[in-house]
Amino acid sequence: MKTISLSLRNLTRNKRRNAILAVAIAFGFFVVTAIDGLTTGMVGNLENQITQLVGGNVIAEGLEWENPTTPGGKAKLVNIVRDRDYIKNIVDELNLKYDYYSCFTTAGGTAIFNGKKSSIQLYGRDLNEKLLRESFQFTSGGINQDVKNGLIISDKAASSLNIQVGDELIFSTYTVYGQNTFADMKVTGIIKSNSFMNSMQAYADIEDVNEIIEMPEGGYSMFSIYLRDKNQQTKAAMMIEERIRKDSETNPEINVTSRIEAMKTNPSNIGKGIERQIDPKKPENEWKGVKYGVETLYDEIPQIKTVLNIVHIVTTVILLVILLIVMVGVSNTYRMVLYERIREIGTMRALGMTGKDTRRVFTNEAVILCIIGALAGLLFAAIVMTIVHFIPINNDALSFFLQKGHFTFKLSAVSIIVQYLMLIVLTTIAVRGSAKTAARMSPAEALRTVK
Repeated sequence: MKTISLSLRNLTRNKRRNAILAVAIAFGFFVVTAIDGLTTGMVGNLENQITQLVGGNVIAEGLEWENPTTPGGKAKLVNIVRDRDYIKNIVDELNLKYDYYSCFTTAGGTAIFNGKKSSIQLYGRDLNEKLLRESFQFTSGGINQDVKNGLIISDKAASSLNIQVGDELIFSTYTVYGQNTFADMKVTGIIKSNSFMNSMQAYADIEDVNEIIEMPEGGYSMFSIYLRDKNQQTKAAMMIEERIRKDSETNPEINVTSRIEAMKTNPSNIGKGIERQIDPKKPENEWKGVKYGVETLYDEIPQIKTVLNIVHIVTTVILLVILLIVMVGVSNTYRMVLYERIREIGTMRALGMTGKDTRRVFTNEAVILCIIGALAGLLFAAIVMTIVHFIPINNDALSFFLQKGHFTFKLSAVSIIVQYLMLIVLTTIAVRGSAKTAARMSPAEALRTVK
């Protein structure tokens, strides 16, 4: 405690020099924290948009094999899950921790109004889902489940069609069996779209969409769950798949893909490995009943995880470079400090201070200075990030990386702790030479030194 007290007192002796050094450390820590927070937030926003698009980060779909009805025809897959409660019961049985789940039906097609066309991806969802309702930013209208084939469309699609709430359009799509079909739909709400990705999204009640595409009663296209811990995606998918496989042993109408096989055939892209197992062009893949495919967001878009890893590697390298530059300054500064305090060191050694305590004084002083500078940099970064977050950004090129038109910053407590540990270790190394010289100094020789 005495060496720490002495170190704190020494920091107040040359305030200007110590302040400049602390500012340099603070600036370095500010840059690293801001870059890390911004890039992680941007990648996180992209992941969230894709997650919202597919409804979750673990997805299970059911596929039925349909043989050709004419000679020389091709087999095709029909995306149907007939038992709406089957996957949900498995998820609950496995006690998976999730924020929400969703059964939904998708139908890609074309919206036609007064001779104008716009491609849209229609999602049949339960419009009473709380999180779905909260995600909507209505610019006009809203949810009206009393309207048959009520449609919620994006503002960009509405603008391209020159359509308003209350107008009726024609939706051209295909049934689950591949036949072209049309439906009259009435716009009940227009929502704000923040990117090209969700500008094509449209929503309607799942029962209405099922009727349009002739989905069997009670069926749907996909089941998705949004896990609380996205790092548990692979584990959850494996558990669900294994549970379905257990049922397939007693029920020949139930089949499931193999993630382990997909990992062997396509280790860098499990999604493509699973697609090979359900490819209708391969007759050996044929099955009876329904075949479930269980995938994660990272299976379908493995680049997200790669980008996140690259972001952390780049920020760590930047941190190391900045810290090394700062540590050179720290090392040179404490060589000067050693020269200035030679006689003072001799006096303290003559009064009984050990070489070990002398070394601790120098080391503690440098470490305390760096921690203060780093804390100031972290605080300044938090202030700047908060200000930037509230600035609206209207740029389509950046819209994929924004959250409702704003930058978001995401900091990891573990990452910050690791950065502080790196700072302390490098600071200790930087002053090690000066501290060892001070510890080895003879009291008599130090007192005779003339500066």
